[in-house]
Amino acid sequence: MASHFGDRLYKAVKSKKTPLIVGLDPVYGKLPAAIRSKKGMNDENNAASAIDAIFEFSTKVFKIVAPLVPAVKINSAFFEKYLWEGVECYYSLIGEAQELGLETIGDVKRGDIGHTAENYAQAHLQNPELVGLDDVLAPDAITINGFAGSEGILPFADMASIQGKGVFVWVRASNPSSAAIQDFADAAGIKMYEKLAEIVAEIANQKQRISNSGFSNIGMVIGGTSGEQTTVLREKYKNIWFLVPGLGSQGATAADCMRFCKHDGTGALISASRSIIYAYENEKYVQQFGDNWEKCIEQAVIDTKIELSRAAQ
Repeated sequence: MASHFGDRLYKAVKSKKTPLIVGLDPVYGKLPAAIRSKKGMNDENNAASAIDAIFEFSTKVFKIVAPLVPAVKINSAFFEKYLWEGVECYYSLIGEAQELGLETIGDVKRGDIGHTAENYAQAHLQNPELVGLDDVLAPDAITINGFAGSEGILPFADMASIQGKGVFVWVRASNPSSAAIQDFADAAGIKMYEKLAEIVAEIANQKQRISNSGFSNIGMVIGGTSGEQTTVLREKYKNIWFLVPGLGSQGATAADCMRFCKHDGTGALISASRSIIYAYENEKYVQQFGDNWEKCIEQAVIDTKIELSRAAQ
């Protein structure tokens, strides 16, 4: 039986003493010049060249952050744009991250019902059993779109439970215009995201999904930039992990995000992407480390961890 995702997260967050995770959204044109200038990696319009550059950058990022954070979130869209070469790179990077002891979250936001959802769940959560794919690993967890209701969540939740993995259901987004839909209330005043959270919690609270540490393997995505009223979700759903995007470049502060953690610092994964992986564009770090882009990223992780720790006090 595979270990429980909720327990692994609990242990990882406690071990690294931070809820911070690093999001990987690599764009070729923003990669360090030292990588883009390499022979075989210096042609943005050549898929193989671009992917080789992105792979080298990403693996180096993982090696930098692995001693410092419990998990990484890999956004599949930034790889799918390169079609099959990008998809191969995405799965290769999952293996690289797991080799370094990082929990991996595939930010894929798939969503459907019935057989389609079941196949999506197999593609993104099941470690392949097919001949020729024996060395390929699926991520430890994925994000999904839950707006089809329980029928759109259960196929993913069931596969995750079988595989010892996790699912984060997109409940309240971080972008400003999401409020027009997700904060829309019914006649009783219940907002759409609140109702969706109830449905997710019903599935998450099923006995077979609860770990020894008390956490479910089914979590929610709640944007750090969402209104203060979403804080109540932390108290209402005590056994659920929240994946909290929005820190840094999207405008959420450390305090905005730390409100989703429990008193012991667990219960939330706070994701920062561009503010960390492109730290070498930040003048503050350039002044400290010059063109040493790896040191810039390392220091950005350390500074963000300190910022979150102070916000928790």
